[in-house]
Amino acid sequence: QAQLAESGGGLVQSGGSLRLSCAASGITFYTYDMSWYRQAPGTERELVARISSRGGLTNYTEAVKGRFTISRDNAKNTVTLQMSSLKPEDTAVYYCHAYRTRIVSRFVDEYWGQGTQVIVSS
Repeated sequence: QAQLAESGGGLVQSGGSLRLSCAASGITFYTYDMSWYRQAPGTERELVARISSRGGLTNYTEAVKGRFTISRDNAKNTVTLQMSSLKPEDTAVYYCHAYRTRIVSRFVDEYWGQGTQVIVSS
């Protein structure tokens, strides 16, 4: 059974740093693109950062470029989001997401974690 377990959220002052981790189990981790999404109250879930299955490609939403870094360890089945220079507008629930398209069938496999709360105080 696939499972994504986030950790590392919490309360931090503006300008501070947090490191979010996501541990995956029950999936062939290295075949999945991994992403972090976030959702603030009253808003839609938005993509924060994505990393390709082998880690060679990353992309970020404009609002976090230069402040957040996504990385993965395929040997440990983990993906990490290092967040620095945090702002109050980064306050949200952060979700880990795994996604792949099967090569032959084109069937999509995707999974979500339960989310971890990040609160940035001003």
